[in-house]
Amino acid sequence: MNENKSASRCARMDECVASGACSPARFVPCIDMARAHRQKLKLCDTLEAIADDLPSRVDRLQCLAVANSLVPLLRECHRFEEEIVFPAFARMHGADKIVARLIAEHLEDDCAAEDLSEVLLAHGHGQPIENPEAFGYMLRALFESMRRHIAFERDHVLPAVSSVD
Repeated sequence: MNENKSASRCARMDECVASGACSPARFVPCIDMARAHRQKLKLCDTLEAIADDLPSRVDRLQCLAVANSLVPLLRECHRFEEEIVFPAFARMHGADKIVARLIAEHLEDDCAAEDLSEVLLAHGHGQPIENPEAFGYMLRALFESMRRHIAFERDHVLPAVSSVD
């Protein structure tokens, strides 16, 4: 996610019911959330590729790259959603329970990402994968959870913050 000038690219701000969450020259929830989803899905694809390469073809440099980007990317995306998108969604739809569940899922994914990053870093720095099944489970659990979460947000949250009267 970049804090670029997304708001200047939105042609529908005057019509959008969620425009109160937009910050000129900084955030447009419908654009920035879709961008965050693309970044996280690309990361999911990379995690899946690592899992598919187990046990012997795992690229150590790829592990290092993913380990160094995983936690910061999730934290930035989650912070954006929790501070900008979810409050707008909750205000428009009275969806406090849904938002609480999504935030709880963020915490679970953050914890799983931290644990996974440690394993990825260790392998990237030369340690062997001692238990490929457990490592594969960690990878798959995270990317499947992230994909389910993104699918829900795409089906329910993103349309709500992108809707036009």
